[in-house]
Amino acid sequence: QVFKRSSMHLAPLLRRSWSTIEAAMSCVKTANRTHSCGELRLANVGNQVTLCGWVQVARDMNHFSFVDVRDRYGITQVVFPKEGADEAGLKRYEASNKLGREFVIKVFGKVVERSNKNANRPTGEVEVIAESLEVLNSSNTPPFKIEDITDGQEETRMRYRYLDIRRNPIKEALLLRNKITRLVRNHLGDRDFCEIETPVLIKSTPEGARDFVVPSRMNPGQFYALPQSPQTFKQLLMVAGMDRYFQIVKCFRDEELRADRQPEFTQIDCEMSFVAQEDILREFEDMIRLIFKEVVQLELPPFERMEYTDAMDRFGIDKPDLRFNMELVDITEAAKGRDFKIFDEADIVIAMCCKGLAEWSGKKLKELEKTATGQESGASALIWMKYLNDGSFDCSAKKFFSDEQYKVWVEKANARPGGCEPGDLLCIFAGPKLKTQEAMGKFRHLMGTELGLRSGGFKALWVVNFPMLEWDEDGGRFDAKHHPFTSPWTEDIEKMISLDKKDPRLADIRANAYDMVINGVEVGGGSIRIHNRDLQMKVFSVLGMSEEEAKDKFGFLLGAFEHGAPPHGGLAFGLDRLCTILGGKTSIRDYIAFPKNNQGRDTMMDTPSGITPEQLAELHIETVGPKAKGGEKVGEASFSPATRT
Repeated sequence: QVFKRSSMHLAPLLRRSWSTIEAAMSCVKTANRTHSCGELRLANVGNQVTLCGWVQVARDMNHFSFVDVRDRYGITQVVFPKEGADEAGLKRYEASNKLGREFVIKVFGKVVERSNKNANRPTGEVEVIAESLEVLNSSNTPPFKIEDITDGQEETRMRYRYLDIRRNPIKEALLLRNKITRLVRNHLGDRDFCEIETPVLIKSTPEGARDFVVPSRMNPGQFYALPQSPQTFKQLLMVAGMDRYFQIVKCFRDEELRADRQPEFTQIDCEMSFVAQEDILREFEDMIRLIFKEVVQLELPPFERMEYTDAMDRFGIDKPDLRFNMELVDITEAAKGRDFKIFDEADIVIAMCCKGLAEWSGKKLKELEKTATGQESGASALIWMKYLNDGSFDCSAKKFFSDEQYKVWVEKANARPGGCEPGDLLCIFAGPKLKTQEAMGKFRHLMGTELGLRSGGFKALWVVNFPMLEWDEDGGRFDAKHHPFTSPWTEDIEKMISLDKKDPRLADIRANAYDMVINGVEVGGGSIRIHNRDLQMKVFSVLGMSEEEAKDKFGFLLGAFEHGAPPHGGLAFGLDRLCTILGGKTSIRDYIAFPKNNQGRDTMMDTPSGITPEQLAELHIETVGPKAKGGEKVGEASFSPATRT
């Protein structure tokens, strides 16, 4: 039953050649075992074997008992005969009936062919007749069933993560991750990339999210930061002449969490010298296509290249899911001038056709309006228009519009793939251009999920040539769309240098940047980097950074640019997200051995936690705020008077 349910998870492993499997199995022989629990076949009948593992099931059938013994590699049935058994055999039989779930045992016996074979288990044609039994360790009753379909809630499973990993879905997720990282290392190694580790304790620099900081005992009042990425280090390695670098590296960001975010995550980080954008896209598209071929046996076609502006105009998002149509339709001109304030005062009016939803009830449409204006989409309002099966129309703003306008909207929608036909529903947003596009793009993904359009297959593309800068209303200045080390396109450099740092035309400067998108998820992104000191200083100036501040934060990089920096570029893949896509799940937590929960807590280790007053004193730090569980104060940190100097 367990293996029947887990067959879909095991399928990729079972596709390997038997020679590969046999070679892998031969490695597990140790002083305590001759074979793994997933290894025995008919060819082993008659062999004397020793198995070690955990008790999955133990049952007494009166005239014999059987125990399913499980390890990472599979399950083998072990039989303890009662009928005809000698005194030692009867003792083994009685001992087998005392085995509890998850006991760790060692069994010696003879392999025989099963009379009632189990076709759903790779070892199902054989069983082991026990000749000795040793309990290596007992176990408390697990807090949930160690089965593919378990009764354990996520909170409980995270608290006992070491037990959860014994279940096939989590175990296979970690094995999938291992397979991907091995493929990456082998492929990049063959391509002459050099794996180089970079520091974990670094200088705090502005990279968009909050840093995790680490106080320095030997330098009172000063702090390290944990890296959000190895960005500056990999650029320095290019200046150092290493030419091709990669690293599978932990990164850290103190930001709000969700299903596809963790405070610590893993990147496949890469950088190359003397390259243009096309070199990087080709190099890493080949790597991803190889991974898909090896992991899910799929030959991905060459990736589409889509301009950022096209992605926003057609899909409202810079990471579009191309597995379904529902492209955005600009109906601004056809929607204005009817005294409908929402449309008349908007910069843009965008429609999107949802196939077959014209028959939705008023209740369903109310729920749809809540989805559109909720936090996940963020639209100011949803206007809908039904194109009914009899050819008539209905609209939530019908007081202002007639069939004549509806037909124009339908005509414009029909210019997009999928079109708009009787039985369809047009969903319409209006407002400032970028904000409205982004809201509709998020809404499109939500509706694609709701309508079951995002559940199968793979579609990959590159989104290229992003804006270099985006305006921050709160800060009253431009921010980097990606990061401040991204190079503008050569054609735009003169324009950027000539403009004032608050000139609206800076929004038109294009970055030599690119993202890889698969199924509506950004799995990797990067850029050609700035390698000229003067250009880098100009970018810092545009971002509102003074010359003194730039030198204080990035003097080491600016100095490196004065010593012969080559043209270079690269990208980083989110390993956790890539695993999630290949494994067909929605949460990256399944592919991380010991993840944090949505509050950033490790409930297994009960961390973060307070530290002792002695530790705080060594660090010259006082804390103010509520008491922690251990009695220590936690909250906003302040320096002791000696440290404030």
